[in-house]
Amino acid sequence: MNTSPGYARPFTTRRRDVVEQHDSEYGSGAKAEQRARNALYFAEFFARSGVDHVHVHFANRAAHTAVFLKEISGIPFSVTAHGQDFMKDLGSDDLLREICAAAEFIAAETDYSRDLLRQRCPNSVSKIHKVFNGIDLERFPAPRFCNDNGIPRIVSVGRLVSFKGFADLIDACAELARRRIDFVYDIIGDGPLRETLQAKIEQLDLSSRVNLLGSLSQGAVLEKLQAADIFALASTTDTQGATDVFPTVILEAMASARPVVSTRLAGIPELVVDGQTGMLAAPGDSTALAHALEQLLRDPGLRLRFGRAGRARIEQHFRIEQTVAPLVQLLERSCSRRPAGDVSVSRSPLLAATESSRRRASHPPSRSFGVASSKAATEVAYLIDRWPDHELPLLEREIEEMKRRNVPILPFVCELNSSARLTAAVERVAPSLEFLPDAMVLEAEWRTNPALAQQLEEDRAQHTSRAPGAIFLRQGRFALALRKLIQEKNVSHLHATSSRALVCAMMLKKLLGVTVSATIEPRSELSREWIQNALSECVGGRLSSRKMVEQRGGAFFLDKTTFRSAPRKTLGQITQKTHIDLTTGSRFWQQWAELLLGWSGSDRKSKITNQK
Repeated sequence: MNTSPGYARPFTTRRRDVVEQHDSEYGSGAKAEQRARNALYFAEFFARSGVDHVHVHFANRAAHTAVFLKEISGIPFSVTAHGQDFMKDLGSDDLLREICAAAEFIAAETDYSRDLLRQRCPNSVSKIHKVFNGIDLERFPAPRFCNDNGIPRIVSVGRLVSFKGFADLIDACAELARRRIDFVYDIIGDGPLRETLQAKIEQLDLSSRVNLLGSLSQGAVLEKLQAADIFALASTTDTQGATDVFPTVILEAMASARPVVSTRLAGIPELVVDGQTGMLAAPGDSTALAHALEQLLRDPGLRLRFGRAGRARIEQHFRIEQTVAPLVQLLERSCSRRPAGDVSVSRSPLLAATESSRRRASHPPSRSFGVASSKAATEVAYLIDRWPDHELPLLEREIEEMKRRNVPILPFVCELNSSARLTAAVERVAPSLEFLPDAMVLEAEWRTNPALAQQLEEDRAQHTSRAPGAIFLRQGRFALALRKLIQEKNVSHLHATSSRALVCAMMLKKLLGVTVSATIEPRSELSREWIQNALSECVGGRLSSRKMVEQRGGAFFLDKTTFRSAPRKTLGQITQKTHIDLTTGSRFWQQWAELLLGWSGSDRKSKITNQK
């Protein structure tokens, strides 16, 4: 997950100009700088992986990132646009037009969204095509048709927000209750309107009929769909213009052979055929919704007929094997128009310089560090929670000192501190750092590895002294993103450069079995008890407290790179201003280098360069 040195360095003039242009044209809400940083991460990742085309789902911030990706790397992209993504989330029709202009093609999931896109982006009409979203019917076994025994059950699935229309359905249920029609209505999902909807249910005396079940697993949702008699979703448009366009949950209900009650809104009529697979009402019309539900509740045969017709419609028109075919054709046509090798030729000088800089950082020339260069695998990883960091005033110097002594370190930065002042030392060290991607990518890594995330949480629960929840969750995301990198780089030892980074290091120790050392700063957000327990699992380190050094003994010694006493603080301030380290000397760095090499099991100890 290396994002290349450019991720941390100030943007080059060319890149900065593009970011500032986007800020000026689309406002700060577009977060152009963050999109550009994400693009830098993907540019190198895709270059390493041999990717020559990127397809982006959702015409929102992901597509904005793809615009920067193309600018940086020359890798072309295409987009699937859904509806709310470009109608509301993106927040700018001008930016939407730029995305469409830069894309190879745009796949819209309905006729409705295709026509809307063409209206907003008239210069890109020829690029915009309808490609229905499909469904994998293997996830939906042969439907189990409900019999007419017992009280009919209505089910809805969706986030509890206003444009899902749950308030309208609850009003419809009140009307059904007044008509003395038996039913049970389950609403699956959670959201900001939960308390409001619950109050409405109680106010209308529907507590015995209408249930808010909260969020359920995908398996549990499928079971509820198959046990229901009717699926209902009263989609509408909220005050901000947000709306459903082509709800996937309706596809799933029809695949489960359930009759659907919904609204004539956006792309829903392209899926639900009124009077054949379900019934459609005008958005916001609770009386019409009640009438449609009553017809189905009173007629089991109609429910069965509509349900079977819905399943047949999915089988005929919305199997994923069918719906993906037009997308594949568009991708093949796009690739066939590009000459062989076009992507590598069109890569901008920006990425070439970035990759060159990364290679130099991985294998520095001997004149830079005063040692013979080596291509042996990295064996020591430095974990840096945030960089640059005024709490670690000599970190850049430390990295340079270790490389001068031929210590094979690889510094990983978990979070870039973009607001920090960039000194000459920071600029000099930046090319040798590897950066994790932004929070969006880290969150995706966390969510796609629930078993590992649960393992880390269970391990934390077993300890009486724990890192604060917010720190744990943040460092846990870093740990999951780092674990593959640590393995790929043949790292055998981790050094945590702060107590926060030590939280991450202890997780990686648990996951990978590597050894760990730590530097503990004078003032930490973590409890002394937690730090002491964590240090007991470390092979050594540098501590800012003489008392802690005496307690730990062994390979722990007093850190001379942090400023606590008045004289040392004064020396530190001079160091920061003059860039001449008056707080530490060659003997200190030599001792530290030897310890790191010993912990890593490196065979370079005999080759260590003693720098005077």
